Amino acid sequence: MHAHASASTSFELILAVPFLAALLGYAVGVLAQRRRGRRWPWYRSVSWSAGVVLASTGFVGPLATASHGDFVAHMWVHLLVGMAAPLFLVWGAPVTLALRSLHVVPARRLSRLLRARPVRFVTTPIVAALLNVGGLWVLYMTPLYEAMQDNLLLHVVVMTHVLLAGFVFTAAIIPTDPTPHRAGFLHRAIVAVLAFAAHGVLAKTLYADPPVGVGAADALLGSQVMFVGGDLVDIAIVTVLCAQWYRAAGRRAGLGVREGRRVVA
Repeated sequence: MHAHASASTSFELILAVPFLAALLGYAVGVLAQRRRGRRWPWYRSVSWSAGVVLASTGFVGPLATASHGDFVAHMWVHLLVGMAAPLFLVWGAPVTLALRSLHVVPARRLSRLLRARPVRFVTTPIVAALLNVGGLWVLYMTPLYEAMQDNLLLHVVVMTHVLLAGFVFTAAIIPTDPTPHRAGFLHRAIVAVLAFAAHGVLAKTLYADPPVGVGAADALLGSQVMFVGGDLVDIAIVTVLCAQWYRAAGRRAGLGVREGRRVVA
């Protein structure tokens, strides 16, 4: 029993390393900006830190442990890791910080990586939505959910996919970092609405047809967490998208006015 607990603690410490590295790497980037006399917005740092902490709840800590056998706890993990954490992580603008902080050669390599065809394909809003919401349908509508409850390594793999897919989807809909292949606002809005609808339908489906071993009471509460909590995150994403759209329209209008004045002059 003691050996099992020790092994579990050691594994959790290993799982915590990437999150600690994410916090440390971001802090190093912020310090690099300060040494160069540049100011990095404090709210970006707060957002990134909050996102990393929220993402870690699905891998280490009591909630992660409870999610292995409790459907309601699992849904809280899904909400925090797959939806809330990506929103905060994207708002932290990590790519912008990296491009500003890295030396010229690694910064150029990162820029080339972002322009690579595989990255461009995965970050297309439609593909990102399929990986994100489509992955959830596969998880809950197949034996995969039941399998991950009994296999710790599979659980980590699935939660990693949930986190990364959520991040890519959020970044594709409301990008804060510079992207050379950003989709239009209308395109992103349509994909977002369809993805949100598919997520809501999945939540209701899980109440009517929960995974094997999930009781009716847990299915109801878990689906409510997924539906209501998901709606709150969706509202936040829509709000940011509309704000970005409004600012872009304002800049285009201002540019048009200035060009018109030059023609008249």
